[in-house]
Amino acid sequence: MSKIIGILTVILSVGVGYVLSHGKLMALFQPFEVLIIGGAAFGAFVLANPMHVVKDTGRHSKYVFTGSGYNAELFMNLLHLMHDLFKTARKPGGKKALEEHIEDPEKSALFAKFPTIQSKHVLVHFICDYVRLSLADNLEPHDFDALMDEGVKTFAEEAEHPGHALHEVAEALPGFGIVAAVLGIVITMGSLDGPAQEIGNHIAAALVGTFMGVLFGYGFVGPISKAIGYSVSYEIKALECIKVCLSSYRNGMPPVLAVDAGRGTLFHDIKPTFFEMEKVVNEG
Repeated sequence: MSKIIGILTVILSVGVGYVLSHGKLMALFQPFEVLIIGGAAFGAFVLANPMHVVKDTGRHSKYVFTGSGYNAELFMNLLHLMHDLFKTARKPGGKKALEEHIEDPEKSALFAKFPTIQSKHVLVHFICDYVRLSLADNLEPHDFDALMDEGVKTFAEEAEHPGHALHEVAEALPGFGIVAAVLGIVITMGSLDGPAQEIGNHIAAALVGTFMGVLFGYGFVGPISKAIGYSVSYEIKALECIKVCLSSYRNGMPPVLAVDAGRGTLFHDIKPTFFEMEKVVNEG
């Protein structure tokens, strides 16, 4: 909702200010200018990025308005799942039971308790990969931590591509606005022998191209690219939380303290208190 409010505020502020300054809204209706700017920007975007980044950008742009699902409930479930995994590992025959859960998480009764986590394949794969690795007896703790750090780093680099790609589009849009404006001036120059009103309309259309390029770049696309960055940071934070939980448990902490160490890495808006977390994991 806040994103919709932001967009409406930009549109109304510019539009109302323009009208109150005795501007005519229909003068801003230049669909062919929009076609030039938007089409060229999209073409350059596709040209510059691999197709998976193009698709991810569309998906993350949707998350800006709908939410990615990485909310307080998901993180509480994540801590609960990690606690249950550690409790399973401490039981007699726990190592074998744990292997059964991580080898086929889609059929695991333990993972099925947390459908919000099970639907996030990135989290499930990360958990399974590194729980499996943690079961290796000859892997030193610092080596295990280094491997998880690399896993989080690699994911973070890839996850940040959509926001960076869209930011570059935002930076380019004013330039494409100038392209549209120059084309408008070319049309104007071809109409110099026409009536003054016609020339004025062509010049106005050209100036609207520059206006739209700047507005789209700094009023919409740029802020959305920034919002994608914030959204992605919660996905990265989820992996960091898992990493700290696993590292703490492998270093000898009891389950509840291991997940509390992971809880300590979370942002304040998704971070439960220790007592809230303890109550949930004990009830589960």
